[in-house]
Amino acid sequence: MMIVPAGVKVHLALGYTDMRKGMDGLAALVQEQLKRDPFSGHLFAFRGKRASILKVLFWDGNGLCLFTKRIDRGGFVWPRMYEPGGAVTLSPAQLAMLIEGIDWRSPERVWRPARVG
Repeated sequence: MMIVPAGVKVHLALGYTDMRKGMDGLAALVQEQLKRDPFSGHLFAFRGKRASILKVLFWDGNGLCLFTKRIDRGGFVWPRMYEPGGAVTLSPAQLAMLIEGIDWRSPERVWRPARVG
């Protein structure tokens, strides 16, 4: 599980990305397509075409870090692309669900408090 510090935003790059790209290639995408600063301390998430690989790029204050996860069953839920090179901002809780392969757009509560009375 990835812990996101307070005040850090999570940006989900719309569309799919060539997963052969490493830190430098993804940082260039952040600058050129998303028009954001990869060294801002915010997290930038990218998904491959088959939806089975997720990469998260972030600057920890000391260097660029790259988190990669391949999901064996199913795929990572991604929004439809509305604007080329755009991004969607997620909450840290939504990122945690995304990394676990849960549909973060409409999570379903399975526990409800019992009614008394």
